[in-house]
Amino acid sequence: MAPLVSSIEISRPPAEVFAYVTDPARFAEWQGDVVSARAASDGRTFTTTRRIGPKDRTFSQEVTDSRPPFHWSARGLDGPLRPSMDMTLEPLADGTGSRVTFALDFAPRGIGLALLPLVRRQAAKGAPVSYRNLKRRLESGAA
Repeated sequence: MAPLVSSIEISRPPAEVFAYVTDPARFAEWQGDVVSARAASDGRTFTTTRRIGPKDRTFSQEVTDSRPPFHWSARGLDGPLRPSMDMTLEPLADGTGSRVTFALDFAPRGIGLALLPLVRRQAAKGAPVSYRNLKRRLESGAA
């Protein structure tokens, strides 16, 4: 299946957007399903606890590519549905704005194969809400 791709324009410079979006400590501020997240001391891995249905699930992820302020990728290391996120930022309006494109995909394992259609439907609905939250927070100065 193709990744779920969404783009949003944010009236903030790429460096500011990049710093906020890639900071696990800020994930819960704009991603509705994130309960908590924290970076590991190695700077390459992080854990994210997400509310999935009635339960909280914690997953480990690693940053696979980071080229500030224009590109960032991460992938899941455990669980039945290992997410991968590829984010690119393009400067707009002489660098005072950004177009952020997110490509979200999943690598199912075991029971994850059966869960994949449901999770993709939920992500297709929930991810754009998170991206609008991101835009609102950054443009309002709340970030």
